[in-house]
Amino acid sequence: MPQYDYKAKNIKGDFESGEIIASNVQEVMSKLRGQKLVPVQVTPKTISRSFAAKGLVRGKKVKGKDLQIFTRQLSTLINAGIPVVDSLRILGDGLREGPLKEASLKVRSSIEEGRRLADSMALCPLVFDKLYINMIQAGEEAGILDVILGRLAIYMEKSEKLKSQVKGAMVYPAVIMVVAILVIAGILIFIIPRFQEFYSAAGKEPPALTQFVVNLSHSLVNNWYYYLGVLISVPFSVKAYIETKEGRIQFDKFIIWAPVIGQVIQKSSLARLTRTLSTLISSGVGLIDAIDIAARTGGNYVIEEALSRCKESVTQGKAFAAPLAKEKVIPPMVTQMIAIGEKSGTMDMMLSKIADFYEDEVENAVKAMTSLIEPMMMVFLGGIIAILVVAMYLPIFSMGDVVGSG
Repeated sequence: MPQYDYKAKNIKGDFESGEIIASNVQEVMSKLRGQKLVPVQVTPKTISRSFAAKGLVRGKKVKGKDLQIFTRQLSTLINAGIPVVDSLRILGDGLREGPLKEASLKVRSSIEEGRRLADSMALCPLVFDKLYINMIQAGEEAGILDVILGRLAIYMEKSEKLKSQVKGAMVYPAVIMVVAILVIAGILIFIIPRFQEFYSAAGKEPPALTQFVVNLSHSLVNNWYYYLGVLISVPFSVKAYIETKEGRIQFDKFIIWAPVIGQVIQKSSLARLTRTLSTLISSGVGLIDAIDIAARTGGNYVIEEALSRCKESVTQGKAFAAPLAKEKVIPPMVTQMIAIGEKSGTMDMMLSKIADFYEDEVENAVKAMTSLIEPMMMVFLGGIIAILVVAMYLPIFSMGDVVGSG
């Protein structure tokens, strides 16, 4: 039988924790109440190291779209009455070689050895994350595995759509910047030297702005490899720094409060956060576990930390909305709707409505940002080119003045 770690309050109000053997979470709750303990958190015991030694925990990350399709198909097969092992065999035969096929084979083999689906999926943590495993466990215990898989598929569909919208918002200005750099570099390398030959033939000292542009052109032509190295190394260096813990924290803090893009990031993180909480709670996962899982999927360190602080208050028996209202990054509308959901017992529905609202807001914010960035980038690019053109024609204007005065 599976083992569970528990945290509970005794009659004195003190916290106790330990391990208990039971067939499911409901049995754990019943046993704890029989010991005059109030359950606060119940989680399945982590997989033993002996399993890890067998190589069952190996794996590679899988694409979100592939996992979403796999989940939808598994839900359909189980809903049709096909056993889990047979469903996994059918899906595994149709998958191309890769981490998902390997994980499917390992999960099927583990189930055939007598383990449950959730425990078997936990052996492949890089393919099936904690959210996925907790929902599968809730579906198994409630006898609605096909329904839970359907909810998971919908959740992943919405999550992938949200990611693509945010990525689209980030890619557009990046493409414009690359084009601007190429255009400016082309002018400096191929056009400016032609003008410079003309000035040299005239034998007249060019104006300061023109001389600066000519010097920049010479530097770019003669030391192009330095500029190219900087252009390539800077993005990779920034990316490497962001992938560190400290870098990610600093980047997330900067970007969520940044003008224009900050609103898109904040709204997308709130949409993902509330969608995750809604999906977990509606599937029977406890609030504390749901908060713990959702805090890791917010997509931004600032929001994740805000949720983690709220978890500590909820663990102490306080309402979820109360500590959430103290967080500046969480809008009042979110906390008010969560408070209503807590009082009416419909928190999952309220969280779902919040997620729907912010998903629409992200779409509108991306459109607004795109329409705002486009003219800003055009003005920026046009301004740089205008400066280069003026710098090149200034000597011609001065020559004209000399001729006119003569």
